[in-house]
Amino acid sequence: MKLAFITRYLEERRRYWKVLHELSAYTDRELQDIGIDRADIVHIARQAARC
Repeated sequence: MKLAFITRYLEERRRYWKVLHELSAYTDRELQDIGIDRADIVHIARQAARC
């Protein structure tokens, strides 16, 4: 059971950092085009990690 928890936690962290880095690489204009504010990136990455 502990191994499953740790595995899930590590997968969530990997998804979080992947989304965070990907969205952070966009310019403000690109983010605006897709309807994301730079201040929302952390929130979006957290949501993506939980899926």
